[in-house]
Amino acid sequence: MKNSILDILINPDVFFGNLVTEKESFKLPALIVLTGAIIGAIYGYLVSGLTGRMLAGLMPGMDTIVTITAVAGALFGAVLFWPIWTGVFFIISKIFKGTGSYKRCLEVVGYGFLPQIIGSLITLVVLLQYVPKIVVPQLTSAALKDPTLITAAAKALMHDPAMMELIQITAVISIVFLLWSANCWIFGMKHARMLSMRDAAICVGAPVFVYVLYIVYSMAGV
Repeated sequence: MKNSILDILINPDVFFGNLVTEKESFKLPALIVLTGAIIGAIYGYLVSGLTGRMLAGLMPGMDTIVTITAVAGALFGAVLFWPIWTGVFFIISKIFKGTGSYKRCLEVVGYGFLPQIIGSLITLVVLLQYVPKIVVPQLTSAALKDPTLITAAAKALMHDPAMMELIQITAVISIVFLLWSANCWIFGMKHARMLSMRDAAICVGAPVFVYVLYIVYSMAGV
């Protein structure tokens, strides 16, 4: 590789311009995505601990089930985002008559996840500061006969002041570093699909903008 991997963050145009002159390689992109998935799984483990504590009184092993589900969902969800984002960008780029293979697009999108690893690490640090402050409602087996008790407890957990502040902070961090990734993806798609800067910006910017709106909407609904 002609450039340092840090060039993805500070000089993505040059990085991806050089990258497309070489044969596709998924070693580093896969490592970047896997690292992000592992950090996401750790985050899921810590957050699920709160829900697990709330549900532990319902039946034995409930907390373990919640934790396994959350960790698996975070791990595989993060990995699935890689081909999903690539597919969306690839399809939109067809409108602008982009050339270049899906395989090359998958490679550049994988590299573009690098900023989100930084964001995930920051989010993890923030989470560790807030988890001890969150008050977790306790449920008993009686809630199995009255589902409204579970709903009320879940609502109380999500509206705990520390939890609400955590959600808001992590949402802002997610948006900031997603936009940084989007910047990388724009230059990546520009070179991978041989698009103009304008077309690449639309190709990446449109779906990212929709996803940002979804994050904001989700945060507002808490």
